[in-house]
Amino acid sequence: MTKEKLSEELLLEEEVLKQNEIVLFNDDVNTFDHVIDTLIYACDHTPEQAEQCSIIVHYKGKCTVKTGAYEDLKPRCSKLLQAGLSAEIV
Repeated sequence: MTKEKLSEELLLEEEVLKQNEIVLFNDDVNTFDHVIDTLIYACDHTPEQAEQCSIIVHYKGKCTVKTGAYEDLKPRCSKLLQAGLSAEIV
C-alpha cells in the first residue's frame, strides 16, 4: 500500500469517528404517535423507521435516532426538544 493511499484511508476513518449521535430517551408523557410524528419531522425518518425507534425507546429506555455531523444534528435535536421529547447529542 502506498503512503498516499494509507493517508487517505486514515482520513476517511477519522471522518467516520467524528460522527455524533442523537439519543432519544423514554418518558412517561409522550404518546407513540407524537414520538413517531416528531421523528418523521425532525429526523427525516420513514414511518416504519420512526415506529421501530419509538418501540426500542419504550422497551430499552433509549435509542440512537440519527447519526451525523454535529452541525446537522444540532437543529434536529432542538426540534425534538421543542416537541417535548428527551434527547441529547453524544
